Amino acid sequence: MAAAPKTATFSLNDRGVRAVLYQIITIGSVILVAAYLVSNTMNNLETRQIQTGFGFLSQESGFAIAESLIDYAPSDTYGRAMVVGFLNTVKVSLLGIVLATIIGTVIGVARLSSNWMIAKLMSVYVNLVRNIPVLLQIILWHTVLTNTLPHPRQSISLFDSIFLSKRGFYMPFPVDHLGWTLFLIAIPVAVVIAVMLNKWATRRQEMTGEQFPAILAGIGIVVFLPILAWAVGGAPTAFDVPALKGFNMEGGARVTPEFAAVLIGLTVYTSAFIAEVVRSGILAVSHGQTEAGRSLGLSEGVIMRKIILPQALRVIVPPTTNQYLNLTKNSSLAVAVGYPDLVSTGNTTLNQTGQAIEAILIMMTVYLATSLSTSLFMNWYNKKIQLVER
Repeated sequence: MAAAPKTATFSLNDRGVRAVLYQIITIGSVILVAAYLVSNTMNNLETRQIQTGFGFLSQESGFAIAESLIDYAPSDTYGRAMVVGFLNTVKVSLLGIVLATIIGTVIGVARLSSNWMIAKLMSVYVNLVRNIPVLLQIILWHTVLTNTLPHPRQSISLFDSIFLSKRGFYMPFPVDHLGWTLFLIAIPVAVVIAVMLNKWATRRQEMTGEQFPAILAGIGIVVFLPILAWAVGGAPTAFDVPALKGFNMEGGARVTPEFAAVLIGLTVYTSAFIAEVVRSGILAVSHGQTEAGRSLGLSEGVIMRKIILPQALRVIVPPTTNQYLNLTKNSSLAVAVGYPDLVSTGNTTLNQTGQAIEAILIMMTVYLATSLSTSLFMNWYNKKIQLVER
């Protein structure tokens, strides 16, 4: 005799029913709270006769920005001012990431040195730097740079073309010319070619066992290709040399104390964390790998570079990604020393226009997009270096 079909029943004693019900209640609560906040905000803006929208971005800004990667004047729009701030944030973040990675890797390896003095000094560096807030470090470096360096008239001069004072670090800069433009374009192109050459050499060695001097060839490409592009573009040699005029330096390229303080503070602080990540990644590799390399007669440097670090990367990369994200977000502290980053230009825009919600929303969106882009790239790289079972 066929069993009677089961009928669906609704009972709070059913775990599945309760799970669905709790989710519905949670989502509904979030929607109600969001609706209340939006409604309350719109009512307050209407009461204070504050217009909403992003139309203010096309209005004239009327304020100057001390340093910019692109042309900017007070007659430009608020939108362009925000772009200038964003580019300044990207500049200090990218340079900080590169420098912190290099310094952190060196310190992380040095902490495992057999030399007692080097290992202890690196340990003191890591423990000291990690326990001082990064904001205090940025302010400290800014204070040191602005209070210990001389005035422009008493600038520290090197070769009569490089000057260091409390106004910044001035150096000669190439004049605008096709040859220099081609030179700058050729640098990233040469790096890409060198990386592709190294991959080809690795595949060739795996297939044939024959080695190819990829490192020397890559260095040669990175050095000589930009020089060749410079020569093809006319081989310009003219430089804009800084000189003292009045009470300040004019001409050349300038590194401001504000930028230097932010860059040094972020680099030093983050490098201490990366050093610990590198140290833990190296320790995660079995010591038998080192012994195997020594038994083959390999030097300690080759063992570290060719055997240990490639295996340690799969442990190092994920937490290092977090440090890159932290460095980028910590760059918002640059406003404390007057560096015109995204937060600084955004705050000025907010104060002048009164568009608080829109300005803050732009800053949040930019930082979110930057962090997600960094995470996506590092996740892609992490998957690429993972060991694949055959």
